[in-house]
Amino acid sequence: MTTTTLAVLVPLLPFLGAAAGLLLGRTVPGFVRPLAVLPTLASLVLAVLVAARQGGGRALDAATELTPTGSVPIELALHIDGFAALVAVLVGTVATCVQIYSTGYLRDDPRYPSYAALVSLFTSAMFLVVYSGDLIVLLVGWEVMGICSYFLVGHYWETPEARAASLKAFLVTKLGDVPFLIGLFALGTDAGSFRITHVLGAVVSGGLHHPTLVALLLLAGVAGKSAQFPLHTWLPDAMAGPTPVSALIHAATMVAAGVYFIARLLPVFQASSAAMVVLAVMAAVTMAGSALAALAQDDIKRVLAYSTIGQLGYMTGALAVGDRGAAVFHLLSHGAFKALLFLAAGVIIHAAGTNSLAAMSRMRDLRDRIPDAFWTMTVALLALAAIPPFSGFFSKESVLGAAEHVATGHTEHAPGVAGWIVLVAGLVTALLTAAYATRLWLLAFHGHGTQAPDHGRQPLVMNAVLWVLAAPSIAFGLAYRVLPDWFDGRSLTPTLTTSVLGTGLALVGALVTYGAWRHTTALAGRVPLGAVAAHPEADAGLVEAEAIASHVPAYGDIAYAPDPADPGRLLLGPLHRHAAEGFHLDAVYDWLFVRPVRAGASLVQFLDREVVETYVRGAGAVPRLLGAAVRRAQTGNVQTYVSALLAGTVVLAVAALLVATGA
Repeated sequence: MTTTTLAVLVPLLPFLGAAAGLLLGRTVPGFVRPLAVLPTLASLVLAVLVAARQGGGRALDAATELTPTGSVPIELALHIDGFAALVAVLVGTVATCVQIYSTGYLRDDPRYPSYAALVSLFTSAMFLVVYSGDLIVLLVGWEVMGICSYFLVGHYWETPEARAASLKAFLVTKLGDVPFLIGLFALGTDAGSFRITHVLGAVVSGGLHHPTLVALLLLAGVAGKSAQFPLHTWLPDAMAGPTPVSALIHAATMVAAGVYFIARLLPVFQASSAAMVVLAVMAAVTMAGSALAALAQDDIKRVLAYSTIGQLGYMTGALAVGDRGAAVFHLLSHGAFKALLFLAAGVIIHAAGTNSLAAMSRMRDLRDRIPDAFWTMTVALLALAAIPPFSGFFSKESVLGAAEHVATGHTEHAPGVAGWIVLVAGLVTALLTAAYATRLWLLAFHGHGTQAPDHGRQPLVMNAVLWVLAAPSIAFGLAYRVLPDWFDGRSLTPTLTTSVLGTGLALVGALVTYGAWRHTTALAGRVPLGAVAAHPEADAGLVEAEAIASHVPAYGDIAYAPDPADPGRLLLGPLHRHAAEGFHLDAVYDWLFVRPVRAGASLVQFLDREVVETYVRGAGAVPRLLGAAVRRAQTGNVQTYVSALLAGTVVLAVAALLVATGA
């Protein structure tokens, strides 16, 4: 079987599994789990085969015209280089782990068939984005992911949080997709083709007439999809969905799509220095702001959500300094340990019966009830904090090293100011990342107070998946030595300066947070939040749904049951309240967009009801009144008709006489 055929089957198999799951989910429920796991697993195997055959060498290109358009053609095209091959393996690995994990996590959920089918469709769409060689076909996968995210985030539609989060995710990403679509058409018009290879060729030959405008329009869509400032606000709220969905969205699909898109078309952005500086500023604000917000969150999943935003900022920062190898390297490394973090968080939520770190900090021996989640999450948090020798250290240092090279003038892939912006923001974020990772670990696993509730043992598949993902979180960082040709042949070896600075700042952040935790724990009285209802036989998804429905602090009310021993409060001081609210960006959007739209809708409603409807009612009332007047004249009395006829005759005669006399 040819490599092209294998590549076509990679996105096709999950799509067929999704269709079969939707058709047979209710009639033959025994097939639901196999249809969820096996097609995705088969796609992973095929993606590995495609990667092995591609080997990091020359890109694989194949195309066939879908239909004649009369102008710029649209083609069903493949473009598989080393980046595409590796990202497809990541997508398949995480999607397979999520599907296997979900068989235990949502084993008693009545909506599991539709959930599993949507996850498969989501996976198929991301595969399409990764392998596509035509921008319009890529756009199809891009939009299908947005639709799937709407349904998956709103899986627990009984809760108002899930309904609001799904709608917000859809609207915010669509807000970015509008200029993104315009940018794609402008790019295709300038290049004369939507084929990625032809577009890149047009860039090399100077065929783009408006590179800055096109790049900025495309960046708007990337900011929405990859949750970059200022369109990142949907991602923390999307935590209202099931935890496996969070792992899928954050680790390998949707948010990774924007970063991957820029990596695919990086020369388009490099054609405009202004666009690269804008990208660097966007990455810097995203990194630092999300890290501060993560340090103030009470919901464990929201901490991880803001963490994802920050790590995506590192990836876009690498792209802003013109090093797509470092960006994709961090994307792959982050995908492994972030999937592990979310799936381990699902086990913790099941064990604790709540999303609240404040509640967990008042539970003794929680880590003893979930040893698998404790050890694997420890590994993932060390990778997140970029502590050597875990994978996050190598990938994050490759980003900082690339920024250092641009800032010091060793390379000219981007403006020097972009390098300095990314380097400084990256170092500050390294300190903050270690701080919030340490805070999460301390509050979740080193609580004091009442005995942690016993919610029963987690299904074996859930714990097994954690250990599968722990392996790349430990060892994948060494990939820069094994697979140099897959990353444009550039060296990803960490530089001494950034390694020392980054690791030193990370250790300082961890030690300062630990000291603050010891100080606040000694001063604060450990008052339990109250009993958490135990569900020894409950499904993990049910526990999470109840936690979402009952846990107010996770969705904005930080004044409810605050933890006086939270080191984040001591470290952030007066900034804590603003950081916990995401620096009130949602309130700003409410004033700038929501309220004006509602006011406009109210005005339209008033005009429709009081003005337009008045004319409509008047148009109907006038004939009705005329009809009533005529009806009164038609009495059926002959004497009345004769009298009226005579009176009319007299009036006409008098009128004629007056006219004649006047003449």
